[in-house]
Amino acid sequence: MTDQTLCKRITVRYFASIREALGQGEEAVDTPAATLGALRQELLARGGAYAEVLAPGRAVRMALNQTLSDEAAPLPAGAEVAFFPPVTGG
Repeated sequence: MTDQTLCKRITVRYFASIREALGQGEEAVDTPAATLGALRQELLARGGAYAEVLAPGRAVRMALNQTLSDEAAPLPAGAEVAFFPPVTGG
């Protein structure tokens, strides 16, 4: 999207195997996405490792401002979003 006035800056954090696949733990993103799901789709559209680790059907948990959230969660300016695989313990 070329109209930057519609974009908001958010912080995206990646954890565990997602961080390893992307080669980074955090980035600032300017996005027009209105929801967490729209942001995931935007990142997925980058292709490469993003398309692999964030693909539909992949088990990925999302948090918005440190609260587990689903794809319908509204995405406010200045938000912190985290993507991480489900945690297994033993």
